[in-house]
Amino acid sequence: MIIKRFSSVDELYAQAVATIVEAKQNGATTFGLATGGTMEPLYAKICKTDIDFSDCTSFNLDEYVGLEATHEQSYAYYMNKHLFYQKPFQASYLPNGLAADPLEEAARYEALLQQHSLDFQLLGIGQNGHIGFNEPGTPFDSLTHLVTLEESTRQANARFFSSIDEVPTHAYTMGIQSIMRAKCILLIAVGETKRDVLQRVLALDYTEDVPASALSKHPNVIILTDLQEEENKL
Repeated sequence: MIIKRFSSVDELYAQAVATIVEAKQNGATTFGLATGGTMEPLYAKICKTDIDFSDCTSFNLDEYVGLEATHEQSYAYYMNKHLFYQKPFQASYLPNGLAADPLEEAARYEALLQQHSLDFQLLGIGQNGHIGFNEPGTPFDSLTHLVTLEESTRQANARFFSSIDEVPTHAYTMGIQSIMRAKCILLIAVGETKRDVLQRVLALDYTEDVPASALSKHPNVIILTDLQEEENKL
C-alpha cells in the first residue's frame, strides 16, 4: 500500500482527482464509485475539470433496498446529483433498490461486475473499518450480497431521513472479494475519527473484524489521508 498524507483537505482531494485522471490516461475505463460525505468534495472537484467519462462505465458499491432511484436518499439520486448530471458515463450501474427478489438482484449485479473488470475502485472507510456496507465480520471471500443494516448504521443515517422508521433496514453491497478484484484501489480517509481504524489497516492487521484490512493483500492500493504521523500513532 502507498500512503500519502496532506496538510490540507483541499490538497488531498486535488491529489485524488489527479490520481483518477492518471488512471484514465493509463487506460482505465471501468470505475467503481462510492457515496457519502467523504466523496462529495471529490466529485465537486471532478465536475470542475475537463475530464470526460463518456467512454467509461461505472459501478457503485452499494444501494439501499426499498428506495426508488428518484428518492433523495437513494445512492442513485446521490450519484446523479453530485456527478452524473455534470459528468455522465457511457453506462452507469447500481443495484436496483426496488427489485422484486433481492437475492436475485444481488446475483445479477455480481454477474455484471464479473463481466466488466473494474480498472479502478474508489473507497471511503467507516470508523469500524467497513468498506461499502461490508460490516465487521463480513467474510473476505464475499461477493455482492444483501445486508441487514446494523442498528448503529441506521441510527447514523437517520439524520438524512425524517425519522428512524424511514431508514431502510437492508442494502446491497459489493462483497469484499468483488472490491478486491479491481486493478487499482484508491481509499480516502479524512478526519480524526478515522485515525484508529486506519492505523489498524496500515499495521497490516489482517482480520475480518476490520473489513478494510483485506486491502493489505491487494497489490495496488493508494491511501490518501489528512492524518499526520504521531508518536505511537500513525
